[in-house]
Amino acid sequence: MSSSLAAESETELVARAVRELSRRTRFPVAFGGLVEEGAVSVTTIVGNRTHSLDGLRVRPERGLGGRAMTELRPRMTSDYRSSQQITHDYDGFILGEGLRTLLAVPIVVNGRSRGVLYAGAWEQTQIGGVTTAPAMQVAQSVADEMRIRDEVDRRLRTSAPPAATVVATSQREELRESFAELRSIAASVDDSALRARLAEVERRLLTLAGESLAPATGALSSVRLSPRETDVLACAALGSTNTEIAAHLGLREGTVKAYLGTAMSKLDASTRHAAVVKARRAGLLP
Repeated sequence: MSSSLAAESETELVARAVRELSRRTRFPVAFGGLVEEGAVSVTTIVGNRTHSLDGLRVRPERGLGGRAMTELRPRMTSDYRSSQQITHDYDGFILGEGLRTLLAVPIVVNGRSRGVLYAGAWEQTQIGGVTTAPAMQVAQSVADEMRIRDEVDRRLRTSAPPAATVVATSQREELRESFAELRSIAASVDDSALRARLAEVERRLLTLAGESLAPATGALSSVRLSPRETDVLACAALGSTNTEIAAHLGLREGTVKAYLGTAMSKLDASTRHAAVVKARRAGLLP
């Protein structure tokens, strides 16, 4: 992420993941960090007895975490000191904490390692699927969140005020598809700060489409759609069927029909097509 605020947000995301990793795997020690300038800087450590892990920076291919990053899959050892499958560049950190068992899970975003999460124990412990499965789920959750944030940043960078009053038909359709996609992404996000950023991107898309420049007047000026009604109507605007909308948003088909019904009622529209048209006039859809 480019801004310091975004970087802090990702650091906090990793911190939450490290705590979750410790809780779900029941390993006494957990730590992790993101790739910075070609190496993972460990920024969060929980459960440690010493300060030996402070300042740990792991480079690709070096140590257990570096191997996990390179191979894009979890790596583990139940006897770190004697392991011959890894380099021992970071023995001062790991053995300084007294860790014997160590699990390293890479955070993989779009086929590239963006960080590593570790779980460790001071005694020798066998690591199997019961342990690695929840660890991989935690890492995947972080990766999914980072992928969404990357997409938001990309759209923020490419969004710009309209260069002309009229947007070409192909451009307008692309804007509408982008808007519907962002609505579906927003529906899966729990982070309030990230939802606010998504809302800002949506506002820019509406401005780019030229719809929000002229406020709605008359009855439409008082129309307020709920987030889910907007989600469903944005998909309907692309010509999606109820079945397709349900699959896209992770809803039941009956629920989609209900949201469409309430949106149509608020917009005083007898069909979904009319509802879409009125929503656009009200500046609620691009």
